[in-house]
This record gives sequence, C-alpha cells and structure tokens, in this order.
Amino acid sequence: MLKKRSPHLPEVNFSDDDTIRHLHLGSEWIQGSMYLEDSIGLVHEYVQRMMAWLLFVEPDSVKDCQAMQLGLGAGSLTKFCAKELRIQTTAIELNPQVLAMCRSHFKLPADNTTMRVVLADAAQEILNPTWWGTVDALQVDLYDREAAAPVLDSLPFYNHCRRLLTPGGCMTVNLFGRASSFERSVEKMSAAFGKEAIWAFKPTREGNTVVLAQHTPSRPRREVLMARADQIEARWGLPATKWVRVFKPMLP
Repeated sequence: MLKKRSPHLPEVNFSDDDTIRHLHLGSEWIQGSMYLEDSIGLVHEYVQRMMAWLLFVEPDSVKDCQAMQLGLGAGSLTKFCAKELRIQTTAIELNPQVLAMCRSHFKLPADNTTMRVVLADAAQEILNPTWWGTVDALQVDLYDREAAAPVLDSLPFYNHCRRLLTPGGCMTVNLFGRASSFERSVEKMSAAFGKEAIWAFKPTREGNTVVLAQHTPSRPRREVLMARADQIEARWGLPATKWVRVFKPMLP
C-alpha cells in the first residue's frame, strides 16, 4: 500500500511575463504556464514531450483513447487532450486552490462529458479499481512548492501506475529537481514496467527529462515513428519530428 500523505497545501498564485502566464505554489518555481493569446498551446518543451505517447498510437485511433494527468498544474495537458485531441480526459489534483486558479485564470473549462478534474490524492486515487486498465495515456507531473523532486517516485507507485494502463497504454513522467535522481527513478520504473519498456528524451535546456514507459514494450521502426511524427505535427502542431531525434529506448 502507498502511505497516505497529509500535506500542508501551499498558497496558489500566478504571474504574467509578457505574453505568458505562470502558475506558482507560493514560490518562484513555475508549476505550469499558458499563452495569454492561446490558452490551449503548450508553452514548455517538456510539456510538449509529455505527449510523446502519440508516437505509439495510430493517429486515426487517437480519438478512442483516454488520458489521465496526475497533477493538474496549470491545466495545460488536460486542456490539450480534451480540447485539441478531443479525447476523454481526467486530471487528479490534490489542491482545490490549484483547480480554482486554473478555472479562474488559466481558462480550464468546467467539467463536461469529455473532461473532468477529480480532487484527490493521486497516491490514493490510483488504487481505485475503477481506473485499472482504462488509461491509454498517463501523464505524471507531481511536484510541491519547492520542486526539488517528484512527490511520488517509488516502486509501489509505478506498479500502480502500470495497472492503470491499457495493454497499449503509455506513461510519461517529468523528472526534474535538485534532489531528484534520473537513474534512481528510471530504475524504479524499469522494475515496474520492465527495462525494455522504458524510453527517455535528452534533458531540455531547463533540465527536465521526460521518461516514457509502455505497458507492453514495442520497438516501432524509425520510419514508422517518423511517419507518425509527421502526422502528429500536421494534425496537432506538436514538434514530433524533433522528438524522434532526441528520444530513444533505454535498452538498445
């Protein structure tokens, strides 16, 4: 079982930097961002890379997928999956102030037939059998106000994450922070998913490394990945051809 957390929830605030609005949890660390003139566009490179699960899905079948975000942030991935991809999307968020801020200042819609936000501790919510085997794209971005390391980063946690996924599903995780360890995190993911299931990007300039884990390992040929990347760029405007150049399996 995952130990239940009793967190002291930080205050939530925002700042505007020219054409971009940032979400903060009572510190200078940015927890998410939004273009003021394009509320659905993904501002940060690492957030775009959290969509790399699309490389493992036939583009015409994306419409049948279900996405889940652990950690709402500024609502970027939730809005993109629900409004741009138009797929069933659920976000799990611990702090009700984050949800209120996203609704009031980051143009997150109210819950509807496509999108909803569940106010809950992700560590506990993923134990709910209702979710098991239903998620095609699990996006994990869980940080506190200090952003020093992922809040949930244990082998039991990743085991539970794998249980959420459909056979063809993928998990993407943002690894960042001065107290985090890429090697330790990947070792835990590898123990849960299998080493052959793990892919990773090179770090971004800001130091974020996105890791992808497949429920069922596969090795699509490079020409297949490039063809899908071209379609991803054409349909949804994501820089997917660049992903293929800086994205590789951990085991050759």
